[in-house]
Amino acid sequence: MTPENSEESHPLLRPPGGGSPCGRRVFLAAFAAALGPLSFGFALGYSSPAIPSLRRSVPPAPHLDDSTASWFGAIVTLGAAAGGVLGGWLVDRAGRKLSLLFCTVPFVAGFAVITAAQDVWMLLGGRLLTGLACGVASLVAPIYISEISYPAVRGLLGSCVQLMVVIGILLAYLAGRVLEWRWLAVLGCVPPSFMLLLMCCMPETPRFLLTQHKRQEAMAALQFLWGSEQGWEEPSVESEHQVFQLALLRHPGIYKPFLIGISLMAFQQLSGINAVMFYAETIFEEAKFKDSSLASVIMGTIQVLFTAVAALIMDRAGRRLLLALSGMVMVFSTSAFGTYFKLTQDGSNNSSHMDLLVPMSAEPVDTNVGLAWLAVGSMCLFIAGFAIGWGPIPWLLMSEIFPLHVKGVATGVCVLTNWLMAFLVTKEFNNLMEVLRPYGAFWLASAFCIFSVLFTLFWVPETKGKTLEQITAHFEGR
Repeated sequence: MTPENSEESHPLLRPPGGGSPCGRRVFLAAFAAALGPLSFGFALGYSSPAIPSLRRSVPPAPHLDDSTASWFGAIVTLGAAAGGVLGGWLVDRAGRKLSLLFCTVPFVAGFAVITAAQDVWMLLGGRLLTGLACGVASLVAPIYISEISYPAVRGLLGSCVQLMVVIGILLAYLAGRVLEWRWLAVLGCVPPSFMLLLMCCMPETPRFLLTQHKRQEAMAALQFLWGSEQGWEEPSVESEHQVFQLALLRHPGIYKPFLIGISLMAFQQLSGINAVMFYAETIFEEAKFKDSSLASVIMGTIQVLFTAVAALIMDRAGRRLLLALSGMVMVFSTSAFGTYFKLTQDGSNNSSHMDLLVPMSAEPVDTNVGLAWLAVGSMCLFIAGFAIGWGPIPWLLMSEIFPLHVKGVATGVCVLTNWLMAFLVTKEFNNLMEVLRPYGAFWLASAFCIFSVLFTLFWVPETKGKTLEQITAHFEGR
C-alpha cells in the first residue's frame, strides 16, 4: 500500500455517532440535482414523437427524410459523449454544483434552437447542444447525489437519477401525442430552467468542499443536508489533490473500478435499450400494431413504475442481485421478441387489424393474435427487466466505486463510453435490422445480455450499506 493510499483510507464522511443522519434536506438537494436527468430523459424521448411530426411537415418548415431522421435521433449521443468529457473536467475544477448549473445553459439553448429551426441543420445543431448538456448532467448528477447521501439512502437517491430519466422520456411521449415538434421543444426548456432556480439554493457537496480546504463551508453544508456535523473528518491533502496519471492504472484500486465502470456502461447500451426507446414507434410498426405511439407510452409507463420499484428496494436487495435478475429477464425477453419476428417474417398483415388495447376475446383466437401479444409482452418484459437493474445501477455504481482523486477522469471515461456506444447502437440499429433481420438483431442483444449476467456474477462487487471509503478499500485489498 502506497503512502497516499494509506492516507486516503481515512473516511471523509461518517454518519454522526455511528447512526444514520436524520436530515431531510438531502432529499430536496437530490431532487434538485435529479432535474438534470429529467431534462436529458426528455431530450432522449423527444426524438420519438418529433420524428413522425417532422416527417409530416411541409415547407417552409424543416422536413426529415430517412437519413436525416436517423441523424436526428442519434446526434444527441455524440453531443453527450463530448459532454461526458467536458463534465469530467468540470466536476473536479468547478465543483459538482457549478457543473450542474452550467449544464442548464446548453439544455435551454438547444431546445430554443430547435424551436426556432428553419432548416435541418438548425434541428441537428439544437440536438447536438441538448446532447452536450445530457453528457454533463449524466456524469455530474450521480456524483453530486452520491456525495451528499449517507449509506442508508444512497441506493434510493442514486436510483432516482434513472427514475427521473425515464419520467422525462415518458413526459416526452405523452406531450408528443398532443404537441407538435416546436411546442414540444418549448416544453423541454422548463425542467432545466426549474433546475437552475432550485440548485442555486443548494450547497456544494461536503466532500468537494473539504478537498478545497473550505472546512467551514463544508460543515455548513453538512448541517444543511444531514442536520449534524458530528464525526466528520477532513481528507488528507496529499491523496485528494493527486493528479491523475496513467501510471496509477497499475494499482488495483484504480484499474479494477475502471474496468468495471467501462464494462457496465458498454453492456448497458449493448442490451439495445436506447435503440428501443429512440425507435419505439418504429419497432411497434414493424410488429404491425395500429397505434404504435400508444405502445410507446405504455412502455414508458412500465419503465417508470419498475425503476421506482428498483429505487425502493435498492438498499435492501443490493446491486449485484438486481443486476443479475435484470440481465436474466432481458435475455428471456429479447429472445422471445426475436422469435416473434422470426415467426412472422414471411407472413403478411398478421396483426394489422388488431388494436393494442382491444381484449383478445374481441378478435378470433388464432395464432396471429397470439404472436402479436407475444411481441407486446416481450417488449414490456424487456423494459421492466432493464428498469430494475441495468437502467439505474450502472450510473449508481459509477458514482460509488472510484476514489475521489480520480473520480472526474474515471467517470468522464465511463460516460464517454456509454454515449459513444449509445450513438453506435442508435445510428446503426436500422442497418442492423436490415442485415440480420429484426429477429437476428434481438437475438444478438440477447447474447450480450447473457455476457452481462456472467460479468455481474464474477466481477461486480456489492456496495450496499458501505461508505464510499469502504468501497475504495475493497478494491485496494484493505
